[in-house]
Amino acid sequence: MTQIFKNIDKQLLGLYFLLVLLGVFTIYSTTYDENFPSIFSLSKSYGKQIMWFGISCCIGVLLLLLDREFIQKSVPIFYGFTTLLLVLVLLIGTERNGAKAWFGVGSFGIQPAEFAKISVSLMVALFIANTNTALLKLQTKIWLSIILFIPILLILKQPDLGTVLVFLGFILVLYREGIIGNILLYGLLLVVVSVVSLLLKDTINLFYGLPIHAHYTLIFTLILIAILVTLGVNVTTYQRYRKSKHIRVILVTLAAIVLVPMMKYGFEKIPENHYQRVRVEIILGLKEDPRGVGYNSHQALSAIGSGKFLGKGYKNATLANDTYSQVPEQSTDFIFCTVAEEWGFLGGFILFSIYMVLILKIISIAERQRSTFNRVFAYSIASIFFIHFAINIGMVLGLAPIIGIPLPFFSYGGSSLLSFSIMIFLLLKFDSDRLESFR
Repeated sequence: MTQIFKNIDKQLLGLYFLLVLLGVFTIYSTTYDENFPSIFSLSKSYGKQIMWFGISCCIGVLLLLLDREFIQKSVPIFYGFTTLLLVLVLLIGTERNGAKAWFGVGSFGIQPAEFAKISVSLMVALFIANTNTALLKLQTKIWLSIILFIPILLILKQPDLGTVLVFLGFILVLYREGIIGNILLYGLLLVVVSVVSLLLKDTINLFYGLPIHAHYTLIFTLILIAILVTLGVNVTTYQRYRKSKHIRVILVTLAAIVLVPMMKYGFEKIPENHYQRVRVEIILGLKEDPRGVGYNSHQALSAIGSGKFLGKGYKNATLANDTYSQVPEQSTDFIFCTVAEEWGFLGGFILFSIYMVLILKIISIAERQRSTFNRVFAYSIASIFFIHFAINIGMVLGLAPIIGIPLPFFSYGGSSLLSFSIMIFLLLKFDSDRLESFR
């Protein structure tokens, strides 16, 4: 037992405690009630968050004491159990904010999708570790797709788009393991084409007095780029590899060309005042709606801007605070607004830096593993944290759609805190046993 605690990564554990404690004090600040001044009051969100932190620590110690082989053998059971919970929550779950994603018990609630992130991370790691040298076979890719898409489809039924986007982060893990080749690059290219096509959807260019829709110009540009890439392949690639690369260039170009009119057609099929369409238009700068769908984003930016460089001080927020309620969900999805308003740009930058250090630390732990299972699991955790962090910060800064995704360890929520804590303690457990792992 002593050896286990001696070998755990103290830096990662320290970052975990630092972020959780900062989160608790921020929740206390934003939801402070003079009728319940004690930070341990279970009648308020900060008291419940401390309770969940205590539960998380107890479960974390238990995980550190468990045998690594026992954990690995239990992975398929855990995956099956969380999948069953995702089915049950659709049948008997509690609906909140339009999503049937919770099991409610009094004032408490458990969200199965949060724990599905852990089970999928473990299952993907176990499958890749057991597959070993057959990673590039079509059968392997099909099974990995099944492992990922079963929870994704069930979560889409709730619906919970934010969690689905987190699961798509596993693409980064598969890319690191060399399973999906350059598909990540192709996917990013198609995303860029999609965004540009939406930005140009109502643009008309004049060519020698002849009106031409900007989409035709974009398609011509894509064809020109494809020709240049093809010529580059001929110059830089051996002849026996050229055919396969030419086929990839053609397929990606065709997909991009088809995507241009499809994005315009599909976007126009959405009713003009539908909140999803309006949110996309606001993010792309095509529309302003500070009092309607864009209210959350507008208020969040106002709170962040009001903090200036050094902020207003602890418990002095006037926008991102329960007392004034100018920023919706300020203790959950928009908790970064409270940090920025109370501690200014400097405080926001420090918090940003702490998260970057945490993610880089997890990646460094992943790279030093001697076990494929450990490495893949660590990269899965890094991807989940990165997606949560990037989308949440992007959301409050108006750079990403508002889809309801928590900031790890900071946002109020028992399921979220417990699931992220389990990820960290499992990683600490596997890393402490790495010298005994050779598979």
